[in-house]
Amino acid sequence: MVIPEKEHVMATVRSETDTPVVSVSSTAEISQLYQDGIVAGVTGAAIIAIWFLIIDAFNGRPLYTPTVLGTALFKGGAGLTAPESLPVNLDMVLMFTWVHGLVFIVLGGIASRLLGIAEQNPNLGFGILLLFVVFEFGFVAVNMAFAEVVLQALAWQAVLVGNLLAAASMAGYFWWRHPNLQINP
Repeated sequence: MVIPEKEHVMATVRSETDTPVVSVSSTAEISQLYQDGIVAGVTGAAIIAIWFLIIDAFNGRPLYTPTVLGTALFKGGAGLTAPESLPVNLDMVLMFTWVHGLVFIVLGGIASRLLGIAEQNPNLGFGILLLFVVFEFGFVAVNMAFAEVVLQALAWQAVLVGNLLAAASMAGYFWWRHPNLQINP
């Protein structure tokens, strides 16, 4: 019986990961992008909230708009059959304001991240701008189609102007934060 000789095998441990190592500067840039998104989102939410506070105060019903929107969102529209008689409800105002602020912060974060991508590749900038325009008018169209009860209580023109003011304030902030951004068609 022949005993096979043992082969000398050298084993090495090799570790490969699929995730790339993120440099410190890249992490700082991403953090800055999201910080910009939060600031832009809070700015946009504040502008539209102030816009509707001015309109509501002018009409003699401060906080009416967030009450209507909070009632539509959290109570399924119960009580909006006669929106002119809807009393201001501070709970609805606070809950709606909280959700409204969070939504704007998320949108600001997405917009900031997209602008960061556009800074790396200017050819994508026009597509991002077009996406924003479609999103803005799509928002108004969806509201007109599905939120008829709310739009009966609120003038759609005021909603459109408020959204444009918020978008302009966010765009102004982003323009200030990204002065070298170039958009190629």
